[in-house]
Amino acid sequence: MIAVLSPAKSLDYSPAPAGVPHTLPGFPAETQEIIRELRKHSAAEIGALMDLSEKLAALNHQRYKDWSPKYTDENAKQALLAFDGDVYKGFDFSAWKRPDYDFAQGRLRLLSGLHGVLRPLDLIQPYRLEMGTALPVKKAAGLYDFWGAKIAKRLNEDLAESGSDVLVNLASGEYFRSVDRKTLKARVVACVFKDGKAGKYKIISFFAKRARGLMADYIIRERVEKPEALKKFTGGGYSWDAASSTADSLVFLREGGAAEAP
Repeated sequence: MIAVLSPAKSLDYSPAPAGVPHTLPGFPAETQEIIRELRKHSAAEIGALMDLSEKLAALNHQRYKDWSPKYTDENAKQALLAFDGDVYKGFDFSAWKRPDYDFAQGRLRLLSGLHGVLRPLDLIQPYRLEMGTALPVKKAAGLYDFWGAKIAKRLNEDLAESGSDVLVNLASGEYFRSVDRKTLKARVVACVFKDGKAGKYKIISFFAKRARGLMADYIIRERVEKPEALKKFTGGGYSWDAASSTADSLVFLREGGAAEAP
């Protein structure tokens, strides 16, 4: 069983914990193609393309200029530790030991507009590039078109290596769309998190993102290998609801969360 997550816009490049190994991303040529295209655009064009403020546009324009095909301890960090958004707040890395990172490397994949698909310990340099960006690269009209079936094919390889045909979807709709379902040879099990009050439940983005991270952390630390075991998840106060779930859509409910929404 392998779980997929979205990346994060927020990044943390403080030093990684000592002893955590690293690997290299699996699509270096494709990433360089995208970087070459991004470098053709001014900061203002980058801002318009990705709907960024002037400050963020300038920051990312500089990041693309600084990007190097060589990953080092000085310019890069393990993806799982570098991403710092709401999803990744759900991980308790203070409790992780080396076997947890090793298990995550085989059971967790991070989707990325720049890298396609990342293993947790793959090094990444600072960047921001959402999968839905309409950036023409070569003959592709945008990143979905550019990545095509490559992400699904890589996931097929990883699933075969894991000995499973189950993919747990913990990614957003924007990112999971990059996984070509016609190419993917897997049963997809989605985890849905809803908050409510007085029996009325809905997905609240802020809480759902955090819950996806909590679930991924649970999968790693509990060594979850079968989708049935996901039903035992109670992180963040959520619990599996049999009545609103199906075999391939596991719904987790939490009472009272809607009242706390930011």
